[in-house]
Amino acid sequence: MFSFKQFNIQQDKTAMKVGTDGVLLGAWTPLDNNPYSILDIGAGTGLIALMLAQRSNAEQIDALEIDDDAYEQAVDNFENSPWGDRLFCYHAGLDEFMEEPEDEYDLIISNPPFYTEDYTSGNEQRDTARFAASLPFEDLAEAAGLLLSEKGVFAIILPYKEETSFIALMKDEGLLPFKITRVKGTPTSDIKRSLMAFSYTESDIEINELVIETTRHEYTTEYVALTKDFYLKM
Repeated sequence: MFSFKQFNIQQDKTAMKVGTDGVLLGAWTPLDNNPYSILDIGAGTGLIALMLAQRSNAEQIDALEIDDDAYEQAVDNFENSPWGDRLFCYHAGLDEFMEEPEDEYDLIISNPPFYTEDYTSGNEQRDTARFAASLPFEDLAEAAGLLLSEKGVFAIILPYKEETSFIALMKDEGLLPFKITRVKGTPTSDIKRSLMAFSYTESDIEINELVIETTRHEYTTEYVALTKDFYLKM
């Protein structure tokens, strides 16, 4: 079990554990449009949906998870949280969900699988959670175009090398980036991740950088400020 300040994540049934990427996206996602409804695509254990339940007043927080074990785990984590009445998990794939869209959403978030190399670990469940083939970026862009409300925001975390191509995919759907944060592990390491937020409104893009650690287990003030509402020891 992974304990946060206001909720716990049971993760014994699923291959994908709580990780920095999910926590970053859950803490960073802009909420300036005061979303009424949120959709988390590829929910895993439900971590990001739970973080958004803690951070926002959204009445409807839906999550989508195709893996049987992760779905069960997310449902349990939702029910055992303080916000169980606002959280709902669909056991379905994105393509299936898009065929009969229930609603438009004011915020859509995704921490998608993104190992695109021809590599498999031999563990099918882990591979599904980690490989882009199970949730292609094209499908995510299409889902954003279909499911996002007029004033909606789409937020995602991706490997930095995918940033330019994903922005192009979103542009095809009429969605433009308004905030990009590039994440580095340490001050001297390469940029590893891009946190990106998109909307239908053209505006100047706010671009900045976030460094996680100065040295091993010495977190930067920016990272502490971003995650302190969640991590017990921050």
